Amino acid sequence: MTDSIFIGGAPSGAQRLLLSRANRHGLIAGATGSGKTVTLQILAQGFSDAGVPVFAADVKGDLAGIAMAGVANEKFAARAASIGLNPYDYASAPTVFWDLFGQQGHPIRTTVAEMGPLLLARLLDLNETQEGVLTIAFTIADDQALLLLDLKDLRALLTWLSENREDVSARYGNVSAASVGAIQRRLLVLEREGAEEFFGEPALQLADLMRTDPSGRGIVSILDATRLINSPRLYSTFLLWLLSELFEELPEVGDPEKPRLVFFFDEAHLLFDSAPRALLAKIEQVAKLIRSKGVGVYFVTQNPRDIPDEVLAQLGARIQHALRAYTPAEQAGVRAAARSFRANPEFDTEAVITQLGVGEALVSTLDEKGVPSVVARTLVRPPASRLGPLTAEERTQVVAASPLANRYDQPLDRDSAYEALTRKEAELAHAAQEQAAPKAPEAPRAPRPQAKVRAPRARSSSRSDSVWEASAKSAMRTASREVTQALLRGMLGSLRRR
Repeated sequence: MTDSIFIGGAPSGAQRLLLSRANRHGLIAGATGSGKTVTLQILAQGFSDAGVPVFAADVKGDLAGIAMAGVANEKFAARAASIGLNPYDYASAPTVFWDLFGQQGHPIRTTVAEMGPLLLARLLDLNETQEGVLTIAFTIADDQALLLLDLKDLRALLTWLSENREDVSARYGNVSAASVGAIQRRLLVLEREGAEEFFGEPALQLADLMRTDPSGRGIVSILDATRLINSPRLYSTFLLWLLSELFEELPEVGDPEKPRLVFFFDEAHLLFDSAPRALLAKIEQVAKLIRSKGVGVYFVTQNPRDIPDEVLAQLGARIQHALRAYTPAEQAGVRAAARSFRANPEFDTEAVITQLGVGEALVSTLDEKGVPSVVARTLVRPPASRLGPLTAEERTQVVAASPLANRYDQPLDRDSAYEALTRKEAELAHAAQEQAAPKAPEAPRAPRPQAKVRAPRARSSSRSDSVWEASAKSAMRTASREVTQALLRGMLGSLRRR
């Protein structure tokens, strides 16, 4: 255990990231193929060795190699010797694999209620009016103690909302059938992208991302994003949700000796692309304040311009790999990246950024007083774990040996909003049928023969398991218009009294 992570060697000396300043966030940037993923792997393993849990997204599948020790490599050994890394040992990091789809690791789930209307509206790409209707749905669920656990709960509530929109609009604000229909269609699209598996129980417990192994090393949680990255909105919304949950649940700790958790956000530009103003404000708030919870956030992206200035200003550690500058826009990006460093009189930062080789980077970190160091051209250290992906058999072995193997693998389906609303619809249909049933004929006043009265044939109605085709519609066909409308008007009040 040390008080810093060795990043690499420079003419001015070893470049290290102080653990006591590691919760001040950081940036790893550079063009494709410049070495960003290797740098991420080195930092993640360095934090793990120091006893700090890590959460990182594996976009290409090659970060998974951190779970296996590296093999002897002459080039790596020569680099380690050239930068004074002695001894240079090969070792793996304790690793847990996760996957939103449950195929390449333990499933990660959260409930619809925990996601909340703001992030869900971002995920569904709703406009302001539609977001307002979604917020009304969440408010009603809170008022009536309806559990929103999975997407069928939300669909059922939205259907009920549309069918009772007049009463709802009078109490909560305008609800239109068009807005509800638009949200339902977006939910169908989301399901086709695989998000239905993400919403439900058992929901992820944050404590399971903040574990250490018996030897005191931090567990590295790797989110397999090789499939998830094809749904960029789901990818970015999930990671923002995770950050928000950490921000909400963790207590204040100030500046600890080392972070409680380090979070690596690969392909970070996806977080900010087309994000509405309210969501950007949320991101900025989390970036500014989550460090006081002992969490360090490291953005990994191709160009620092991908990060908003308000967030970029919060990043204390900067590791800049090579950038290309073929177009005027790219040249402007190189200038902006160079100006973000504390200048080094030994070289021209702007020129060096375009000259860096693979495995080289410009590095600046915070010193003990929190002051950025002078930028240094650095030869990044070689990794201790394997470079590249795991085989299917190796991944299966790691997942099977996980301490969380039996905690999340089987889904749960508790009684929630879907079941509650289905029961209420059934009660409504039964009450309507009772009101519409013919009364028994009165006893005859004279003992004369009476014509035989044929009982009315009961109408058959097909019932669907879906709430939007529930028995209320059948009741409306068999009951009088006045009685049924009165029952529907009373439905909202009935739910509110429960």
